[in-house]
Amino acid sequence: MSTSEGARLHGLDHLRAAAIVLVLLFHYHVYYGVPAAFLVPGFKALVLFGWSGVDLFFVLSGYLIGDKLFRDAAQSGSVRVWTFYLNRAFRILPAYFVTLAIYFLFTELQEGRALQPLWRFLTFTQNIPIDLFANTFSHAWSLCVEEHFYLIFPVALYFLYAKKLQRQGIYVLLALIALGIVIRYVNWSEYVDAFAGRRRLGAALKYIYYPTYTRLDGLLVGIGIASMFRFSPGLKDRLIRYGHLHLCCGLAILAGCYFLFDGLILSARFSSLATTLIGFPAIAVGYGFIVVSALSPSSFLYRIEFRLTAFLATLAYAMYLTHKMANHWINTRIALQYELSDGQTFLLSLAVAVLAGFGLHFAIERPFLRLRDQWVDVKTK
Repeated sequence: MSTSEGARLHGLDHLRAAAIVLVLLFHYHVYYGVPAAFLVPGFKALVLFGWSGVDLFFVLSGYLIGDKLFRDAAQSGSVRVWTFYLNRAFRILPAYFVTLAIYFLFTELQEGRALQPLWRFLTFTQNIPIDLFANTFSHAWSLCVEEHFYLIFPVALYFLYAKKLQRQGIYVLLALIALGIVIRYVNWSEYVDAFAGRRRLGAALKYIYYPTYTRLDGLLVGIGIASMFRFSPGLKDRLIRYGHLHLCCGLAILAGCYFLFDGLILSARFSSLATTLIGFPAIAVGYGFIVVSALSPSSFLYRIEFRLTAFLATLAYAMYLTHKMANHWINTRIALQYELSDGQTFLLSLAVAVLAGFGLHFAIERPFLRLRDQWVDVKTK
């Protein structure tokens, strides 16, 4: 993963690779069940807590987008909103639209019960409110959150720069995190607390977990890190001296969150008031500490280069889009046809998920990224 200045940040590669692996393991376990032979204690915890990989993606995205916009504004004197939109469109939309077309054209690749209407995917409104029954391609909900963030954040930043208030932006971020806690509390009181059992869990998912306005914690923490590194260089210098300490703090916070949520997102604790109010901000802060560690030259995450994590980080977005259909095809077609064991099916599913992501990246994502680098540069000179 690179900064806008082109330097490869190995630490962020490691984290992006970890995030996609967590998501792949969790989704496989929810739909098909990871074979018991693989669920040794440490690995089982990663599988059950794998849903938080999306929160790690949010923190990474918040940091990278914030860093990019801050750097661009420092060079140009203002936030170039339309340039940012064009850049993101080339980055996100081609692979997304191709995946969407595959889902709607090839029903044999559709995991889950049904697809939501096409217009909801095209307008990125699939998560407000989400249809819990029509759960095919349901993981696109996180793209909705990111797209809403991409739409609003640069405009807000433009006005902060116009009013010379960019250094005060950190207070806005803290206020938004507090507002998210308040909104989650109101939603919990109105839509969750009155129910029990599966209806309570469904209400918590629909009104707490999926909506954009309740899931901005990770993005805001990432922006906060970028803001501190940009506008408080003295604080940045002090922070990056203790990369391993930040890593330990982050892991300790996430361990506490694991027990707070009882690991699995589908547990009874997920719909409790404690997880509603402090669980999501705590996960974001925990991953925020780890991102700071990955950005610290004093940390082994920053110093060590590993080709596998760089490879997985490059394919992460494409793999995120396609992994469920790859898993579905292996489990419903190949495993039955060739009478594969559960363990063989699991390993083959992971391998095919990587291959599907590889294909989408090189056939669609990479050519459009090259086109973006040529066309956007020409348009903005």
